[in-house]
Amino acid sequence: MTSATLTAADQAKDIARIFALQQAHQWDVKATNAATRKAKLTKLKAAIEARADEIVAAVQTDTRKPEGEIRVTEVLNILGNIQLNIDSLEDWMKPTEVTPSKNPADRAMIGYEARGVCLILGPWNFPLGLALGPVAAAVAAGNCCMVKLTDLCPATARVAKKIIEDVFPENEVALFEGDVSVASALLEQPFNHIFFTGSTRVGKIVMAAAAKHLATVTLELGGKSPVIIDEGADVAAISAALAGAKQFNGGQACICPDYVFVKPDQQDALVEGFKANVARNLYGEDGAIDKSAIAQVVNKANFDRVKGLFDDAVAQGATVAVGGTFDEADLTVHPTMLTNVTPQMKILQEEIFAPLLPVMTYDNLDQAIGYIEARDKPLALYVFSPDEANVQKVLDRTSSGGVTVNGVFSHYLENRLPFGGVNGSGQGSYHGYFGFKAFSHERAVYVHQ
Repeated sequence: MTSATLTAADQAKDIARIFALQQAHQWDVKATNAATRKAKLTKLKAAIEARADEIVAAVQTDTRKPEGEIRVTEVLNILGNIQLNIDSLEDWMKPTEVTPSKNPADRAMIGYEARGVCLILGPWNFPLGLALGPVAAAVAAGNCCMVKLTDLCPATARVAKKIIEDVFPENEVALFEGDVSVASALLEQPFNHIFFTGSTRVGKIVMAAAAKHLATVTLELGGKSPVIIDEGADVAAISAALAGAKQFNGGQACICPDYVFVKPDQQDALVEGFKANVARNLYGEDGAIDKSAIAQVVNKANFDRVKGLFDDAVAQGATVAVGGTFDEADLTVHPTMLTNVTPQMKILQEEIFAPLLPVMTYDNLDQAIGYIEARDKPLALYVFSPDEANVQKVLDRTSSGGVTVNGVFSHYLENRLPFGGVNGSGQGSYHGYFGFKAFSHERAVYVHQ
């Protein structure tokens, strides 16, 4: 019997049992050296490589993502992340020496110690990559952890469980399948740290559960990530970047551009460029969309939500400049650009998480900045401009988890940068060294000589 088929009561007992095992074992794991941790990570990497084809098949079953996207996001990115931990771990684990201010003859240092027993809750949009990436960081930092993948991707969760069981005993790392009741049972345990990737709404639930036990948290959330296209920017290149971003995973990425500001005299070129790139990337000579090249919306509930945002915008006067087709039978949303949108429309109030892109015109940069300042801080912000002073003005006057200038996604893809949100878009950061730090406590040590 798998964990997914246990009764709720039995599942809760199993969670409590494994949590107790990990609590007892955490001190041994904390005391491991770099060589031991690197050996575990090497074994995890090998297990993922061995099951790469299974991963692709499972994610395709759950999401209908293109195989190339799966290979990159759910296999190669994870392997690269693990290798970065292996290559860097000895340096990361070294204490940071500090010269004492009052008695330089003494010694002071900052040590990086494991937080203890951690909970990792993964999302559905990149079900393996955004779960096993944090697992690698937690293991590198010397923690035990319990992992829950989303029930919206059951085939992927089954493969992930095999991988974890291939590599780790359950008193170090354990993965749980099942629905929201399993996540709720996990959140009842007094974890030392909780790492959650998902919506802001659920993030608040996770943070409230963590507060009961004063657990630290890393919350990787989302929000409405704006795009500002400045005067003089290369609209042809921008339209290609935006079309590619909205095609990637069917627009279901937390850092996906969510709405665009463009000057009135650039809007037509942006629309035409977006339309041409979508046609070139997704449509054949017969005008039919190649559905193997774009992921479906994850389920009917989300499809209906996205269709509702679209219908509300059109009912309030938005113009369908590109796309606008919704195939309910297979949950496909064709890449769509809307113009003449207004802040009163729901599509400008809720995170879209689909290949819809509303466009607003603006007259001066202060107008666009003021709009962003008045709303929740987004996870990502994109500014396209040839004017360094205008770019700096946007950076000075706005706040976001990260920024890419004259491109999309790059601040996420660079593992030497911290990735995370701020306030409504998240708390804490990870990737590379910052993932190691997320799962570590910085411990002050002072030694009298």
